[in-house]
Amino acid sequence: MTSQPGAAVPQDEPFDAVVLAGGAARRLGGADKPGLPVAGRALIDRVLDACAGAGTTIVVGPRRATARPVVWAREEPPGGGPLPALAAGLRAGVTADVVVVLAADLPFLSPATVRALLAALTTPESGPDHGDPDGVVLTDPDGRDQPLAAAYRTESLRREIALLASEHGGLSGLPLRLLTAELRLRRLADPTGRASFDCDTWDDLSTARARIREHGTVLDEWIATVKAELGIDLDVDTKVLLDLARDAAHGVARPAAPLTTFLVGYAAAAAGGGEQAVAEAARRAAELAERWAKEADAGEAEA
Repeated sequence: MTSQPGAAVPQDEPFDAVVLAGGAARRLGGADKPGLPVAGRALIDRVLDACAGAGTTIVVGPRRATARPVVWAREEPPGGGPLPALAAGLRAGVTADVVVVLAADLPFLSPATVRALLAALTTPESGPDHGDPDGVVLTDPDGRDQPLAAAYRTESLRREIALLASEHGGLSGLPLRLLTAELRLRRLADPTGRASFDCDTWDDLSTARARIREHGTVLDEWIATVKAELGIDLDVDTKVLLDLARDAAHGVARPAAPLTTFLVGYAAAAAGGGEQAVAEAARRAAELAERWAKEADAGEAEA
């Protein structure tokens, strides 16, 4: 199968997203992996935050509560693997020319990395085999492709999936590499060194929870997590706010308290203000801080 070059995708081109969340999580003993928390938020919600710019987001897997509205789909048969899951996601409502395909267990994936994947589709290739790619896949620090952290041209996926289904009499149990081997792919080195990190084992989950609390990044991670929890989007001048107050937040980091208070106030104002709005925003932030602290305490107890 030969991929045909397509037209370049402008960086502001609308895109859809398909998140695969139906794996068996065997190395986690069958645990509900997408629902496992990192820094107080479920893995799937962290991934949904990263692709919040999508016009339509389809999650393939068992239905669950999520922080953002999504369209639900399920592969047939359930547990048939990533190829039938991806096919189900494409059928469920992808209409954009470009689709971001993501695993549900990427705790460090950010909107900036998703934007970088999309932007890489616009850069013309050079050389004798030049042409626009069918997709751009993130590569991890060891250079391995991450096809479930990628942006693809929707038509290319549909074409190759249909051919594979015809050739093999179906998609169930087929490895994803059969699809990616037929696509003209561009590689994007993980710009953060962490965006490609996935949680396949309990050790991976513990590592993610520890990394997110590293001294140099814990405050940025906490602010991003609070903003996502409260459903707000604004740039925070931490230096100005830290000059106003330096009280400690139990279980997070000393500067967290004044910043969290500010975000609670902003969320309350966005909700229309008033005592009820303040109380509700404060309750949600306090519960998030409690979950954050419990994870840290549990990690220390296990050490």
